[in-house]
Amino acid sequence: MLTQTELLTKKGAYIQQMFGSIARVYDPLNTILSFNFDKSWRKFAVKVSTVAPDARVLDVCTGTGDLAIAYSRVLHGDGRVVGSDFCHEMVRLADHKLKKRNLSDKIRVIEADTLHLPFQDNSFHVSAVAFGIRNVADLRAGITEMVRITAPGGRVVILEFSQPINPVFKAIYYYYFKRILPFVGKLISRSKYNAYSYLPSSVLSFPDRYGLRAQMEYCGLVNVKIYSRTLGVVTVHVGQKPCM
Repeated sequence: MLTQTELLTKKGAYIQQMFGSIARVYDPLNTILSFNFDKSWRKFAVKVSTVAPDARVLDVCTGTGDLAIAYSRVLHGDGRVVGSDFCHEMVRLADHKLKKRNLSDKIRVIEADTLHLPFQDNSFHVSAVAFGIRNVADLRAGITEMVRITAPGGRVVILEFSQPINPVFKAIYYYYFKRILPFVGKLISRSKYNAYSYLPSSVLSFPDRYGLRAQMEYCGLVNVKIYSRTLGVVTVHVGQKPCM
């Protein structure tokens, strides 16, 4: 059984095992534990991406493909989405979901590590990630890969849990986040890896909204904008790759 200390090292094999163990309950638990806000968060991330209808979009750490699906809804014509994830169980579930919804012609899912994406430079108009970059072993390297495969003038979009600023709401939220969420998550998922205790620990050790913006700027992005949602529970960061 993996410990929280081992999971927080972000070693790839540990993260793969943990997500593989909760893949079957990942979608319903996201809905329950976010009070169904997760759908609106993804929809908003797509909106602020200002993606063209015929764009090529890459969703890294796609999980079961929900962000990829959200992007596909605003694409038409030649617009296509690729979802990538290094957890085999997640990719398998995403592929099943796409076939069930008749979306396989608009979205393709592949098994790939965000630190080593199998795409040429400048291949996509938008590269995006929802609640996944926090789990990558090397944050800066992961963002750099997203920048590499994004075309000049394109955007890198990161939807991630954040830390609320309002002190009253922050106290209430942290009680839920640290106490109730891990209990409910473990009860339902029955994960032997305590995945839902790892969640708050990983969020609290992750850079805050301004720290993440600084990391994105270090990786070469400009005009990085921060959008706060649901009283700061999550943020959407959108940065642009400079035009050549």
